Amino acid sequence: MLFSDNLKFTVLIFEKLKKSLNCKQIHNMKFTPNKINIFLMLKIPSAYISGVRMKVLNDKETVVTVKHRWINQNPFKSMYWAVQGMASELTTGILVMKQIAKSGKKISMLVTNQTATFTKKARGKITFSCTDGDKIAAAIQNTIKTGEGQTILLVSEGFDEKQDKVSRFEYEWSLKVKN
Repeated sequence: MLFSDNLKFTVLIFEKLKKSLNCKQIHNMKFTPNKINIFLMLKIPSAYISGVRMKVLNDKETVVTVKHRWINQNPFKSMYWAVQGMASELTTGILVMKQIAKSGKKISMLVTNQTATFTKKARGKITFSCTDGDKIAAAIQNTIKTGEGQTILLVSEGFDEKQDKVSRFEYEWSLKVKN
């Protein structure tokens, strides 16, 4: 009985948190690693359950980690490529969301293309980072100024604990100010 009561309580809390975080609040929320991790738990639970966690977030860079473990493994004793994709996309997407929120404008964002290169098996703790904040800010200013859509290529690279590169992801983002 105790386990089922705890489970019911956890589900109740989770549902209340989920309902309390809507799109307007996301646009207005303060972007911190802890708040992004709560956002992951509520809005992208597959990433959260897989162990993806935001560590650093500022106007210029994001850092996300994920540790190879049973829940995110592939049959080859390393991290499943899609988990690396979730972590790498988070580094670019949250940086875009943060810059959009900073602009105060309503701007649509969409990944229009993605490529990846894998150079080593991902084992242990993998750290992904994107340092393209200035590029994003410039694209947002251009779409606000011209009203035309902007396309930018953002890069996220993943490194293992020995600082060996395990993967490189490129995301093409389309940004356009909404009327």
